[in-house]
Amino acid sequence: MSEREHLTEQFEEARPHLLAVAYRILGSASEAEDAVQETWLRLAGSDADAIRNLGGWLTTVVGRVCLDRLRARRAGPEELLGDDVAEIVIDDSVEADVELAEGVGLALLVVLETLTPAERLAFVLHDMFAVPFEDIGEVLGRSPAAARQLASRARRRVRGKSPTVEADLASQRDVVDAFLAASREGDFERLIAVLDPDVIFRVHGAPDEQPVSGAASVARRVLARGSRLAPFGRFAIVDGGPGVVVVRGGRAVAAVRFGVASGRVSTIDVFADPKRLRGLVPVRPKG
Repeated sequence: MSEREHLTEQFEEARPHLLAVAYRILGSASEAEDAVQETWLRLAGSDADAIRNLGGWLTTVVGRVCLDRLRARRAGPEELLGDDVAEIVIDDSVEADVELAEGVGLALLVVLETLTPAERLAFVLHDMFAVPFEDIGEVLGRSPAAARQLASRARRRVRGKSPTVEADLASQRDVVDAFLAASREGDFERLIAVLDPDVIFRVHGAPDEQPVSGAASVARRVLARGSRLAPFGRFAIVDGGPGVVVVRGGRAVAAVRFGVASGRVSTIDVFADPKRLRGLVPVRPKG
């Protein structure tokens, strides 16, 4: 076996671990795959003989790649994709499919989105993967003590918010599921019942689509033009809140973000522009 083949074999053995690290930091399976691939490219271009602990080196590098991606994401999505971008979508069925989210629920992933990139990386690497603060500090360009403080701060925020988010997401999902059921069945009265009287419906990226307001008007709009897509809708976390990803042919064709207040849908924001869906987790159709 050549040195190159041996290095490739070692990397493939580490791939599941690297995917798990990247997924928990980024919250996106597709971005995690990209980060792991970039880590391989960095390994292939390095002096592998000089690496004493390959596993630790790979974890550090994938962490650094993920940190760069988090910072780019926070730099302003409007500069990259335009206004009103659905930034983060996490589909809970996909988590099970790709087996990346063992022990990490949707609620925790949503809470992690509230952390700064440095806090998120420090918390994930230390608390989930036991990476020493010395190594985390190297990734962040900070001292081990500073890395420890970041992880501690993140830990307090996560512990303080997770139960509330879990309960809130569960109740909001019930509302979204009721909306989808009524839409699929074309039931106008049931749809009215789940909509706030002053609900607002918006389609982003379509200048000809004017906002629609009022439960009756929105229900007619949904049933007239959206009900054909409802059978393909799957609950997701869209931009940190409850939503739906519309999947056809194994590809996400639309994302819908819902505002839920007092047990009813108060806002509906539809994103269908392909460039605004690039951050979506790849979704496999059920079947």
